[in-house]
Amino acid sequence: MELRELGMTGLQVSPLGLGTVKIGRNQQVKYPGGFTIPDDSEVRALFDLAWELGINVLDTAPAYGNSEERLGQLLPHRHDWIIVGKVGEIFTNGQSSFDFSAKFTRQSIERSLKRLRRDYLDVVLVHSDGDDIRIIEQEAVCDALQELKHAGLIRAVGMSTKTVAGGIWCVENMDVVMATYNPVYTEELPVLQRAAELGKGVLLKKALQSGHAKSVADALRFVFAQPAVHSVIVGTINPQHLRDNVAITTQLLTEHS
Repeated sequence: MELRELGMTGLQVSPLGLGTVKIGRNQQVKYPGGFTIPDDSEVRALFDLAWELGINVLDTAPAYGNSEERLGQLLPHRHDWIIVGKVGEIFTNGQSSFDFSAKFTRQSIERSLKRLRRDYLDVVLVHSDGDDIRIIEQEAVCDALQELKHAGLIRAVGMSTKTVAGGIWCVENMDVVMATYNPVYTEELPVLQRAAELGKGVLLKKALQSGHAKSVADALRFVFAQPAVHSVIVGTINPQHLRDNVAITTQLLTEHS
């Protein structure tokens, strides 16, 4: 897979990224069936396979259980991975909670850097609770992220949004948006279109409907038809699914070129 420019961030990303929630958390997740969190050797093998297949984007978050710690411990540091992190949501004792204050944002980034064993994060997104505009207008998190970017701790900032209004604001005011788009949910298409107009970075979530897509090939064909999409984040701990997803993506992008 050929790498793509993530908007105007200067980052080069693979068209398919690997979501890592399943390596850190199996409670309160919306997948079709239950799963066992893989052990260290399985996670190392998954990361090695992802890199071998051309994936360089890993998506994580403080809300993904101990995903950040496991990336820091198990990720081969010889590879030039693009790490997408988040702020705002934490998951403890089986429940999510949110804090979008400036103080918590700074503390969260410091914790993430320590857990991931990195000097900076490539992309950090506000992990929205669903009320995007309230967060944007009444909370300090967006300004705090910009300050941390200027301080050199983050290379690009954005939001993982849940509304069209929030997504468009993000596209117009930040570097990267993470939006939802798939064959059965197209409401956020205006966000992708605005991002294309402005040349901003777009990461896609839930392209496979959290594992509920009837056809992976059809779903990926649908989302990659949108020129705004730079990288589609798909979470899997199944090596064969990873191989299949990459093979389908490579074929689709060859057809489009």
